[in-house]
Amino acid sequence: MNLNRDYWEERYAANNLGWDIGTVSTPLKDYIDQLEDKNLKILIPGAGNGYEAIYLHKSGFTNVYVMDLARQPLEKIKAEIPEIQNNRLLQGDFFDLELQDFELILEQTFFCALNPELRKNYVQKMLQLLKPGGKLAGLLFDFPLTLNGPPFGGSPKEYEELFNPTFTINVLERAINSIPPRKDKELFFIFEK
Repeated sequence: MNLNRDYWEERYAANNLGWDIGTVSTPLKDYIDQLEDKNLKILIPGAGNGYEAIYLHKSGFTNVYVMDLARQPLEKIKAEIPEIQNNRLLQGDFFDLELQDFELILEQTFFCALNPELRKNYVQKMLQLLKPGGKLAGLLFDFPLTLNGPPFGGSPKEYEELFNPTFTINVLERAINSIPPRKDKELFFIFEK
């Protein structure tokens, strides 16, 4: 399966968006609510319809970048937040992103949408994008990794083996406030560069 731009744009065109919960994810909303610095440089890769970005904007965050391979979700975000600067809506391949020094990168269904062969590349790219002390935080799925995706799963042990050599694992635990369809299938995490 080629998870390229055409694949994702066809999914948006067909409204085949099984990952889209229609609102900001509860664990991420609760995490965002405790952030005090509204000027944090934040990236949301593979943002989809951008509910987290929209919530950040409505909560007063001023330095949010959103990236997706597909055009449609970025257009939806622009319609929801007309005042967002165009240079904050990034269409392209995450692995080609050249911006750096992010203080926070929010993970919500992007990691699980990538071909599992790219997971080591994901870790290295996150290291490149984050400033020292920067955090990668969000949700990872906790169900057996198979090739029947996306989404592709994983386990705490796999994530520790993948991230621990280069990140400090501050939190990696079962999300206690997942939406009902994802209950006991999500891990909330905060990894620090």
